[in-house]
Amino acid sequence: MLIPVLLFLVGLACLIRGGDWFVDGAVGIARRFHLPEVLIGATVVSIGTTLPEVMVSTAGALEGHSSIAYGNAIGSVICNTALISAITIAAKPGPVSRKSLKLPVTFFFTAAVIYAATAYISGYFSRTIGLTLLALFVVYMILTIRQMKATDPTTDVEPDEASGNTPPSNLKKDLILLVVGAALIAVGARLLVDNGTLIAQALGVPETVIALTFVALGTSLPELVTAITSVAKGHGALSLGNVIGANLFNLVLVSGTAIALRPFQVPAEKQLFGHNASLVLDLPLMFAVMLILTVPAMKKERLYRVQGITLLIIYFSFCIIQFVL
Repeated sequence: MLIPVLLFLVGLACLIRGGDWFVDGAVGIARRFHLPEVLIGATVVSIGTTLPEVMVSTAGALEGHSSIAYGNAIGSVICNTALISAITIAAKPGPVSRKSLKLPVTFFFTAAVIYAATAYISGYFSRTIGLTLLALFVVYMILTIRQMKATDPTTDVEPDEASGNTPPSNLKKDLILLVVGAALIAVGARLLVDNGTLIAQALGVPETVIALTFVALGTSLPELVTAITSVAKGHGALSLGNVIGANLFNLVLVSGTAIALRPFQVPAEKQLFGHNASLVLDLPLMFAVMLILTVPAMKKERLYRVQGITLLIIYFSFCIIQFVL
């Protein structure tokens, strides 16, 4: 028991330090190229924090368990939105840039409609659907790079950046912080999940509870650590961009890769009111929480504390339902 506890603490330390360096590196890159933090969060940071989901889903597909990508993708979107972004909004609501959010939000709902339509109409995710989702990822990245190149240095940046008071950062140092920070987050998350599971098992915690807590939260730890660190450092826009970008990548990159490798049927293990719980609860909830998050941001260019509180209530209610199904 002593070794798992020590490794658990080491994992926690890696997450904290990795999150600190990861955010510093991302903010440094955004400032150096005069890019909106929300845009960096929706691309560079999102790819880094989504890597655990990519690895889990790809490994599952190669082992013949492609359907794990289905639950992983939808569950991660709900967790990212209703828990991680909710914490950020509840702690520090404020203005956001509609211009910077328009592209990732549009692509997310496009991918979500394709995903949901496939689940409801055919119930089978074919290789064609997987390749379509991956194509969306490629198009999104191309358009985002173009948007970055076309960004006016005097708009969508922090006040101190626009005024020129922020000293230029060292690009090499920022890249090193970004890569090393991402690596520490990945290692820390793995140590935390593996050893947390061992500790829970030693304490007699049921396997179903472990699966719904340590394992489910494990792949979302990078986003959670990034969100908390971003808020603590005063970079809430980076966290918001990370969540929306990660949600998009969960559908187009994580699921797209798994589906292309091994097509699968919509899982039907869980039932709610005599129907597939995924179709009557999980998918509708995925759309609902993203609408609660993005509609005020797109219409009012602002996030409100009541959004964060509402999303948190929804998330904890969702977790309770999962336990009683």
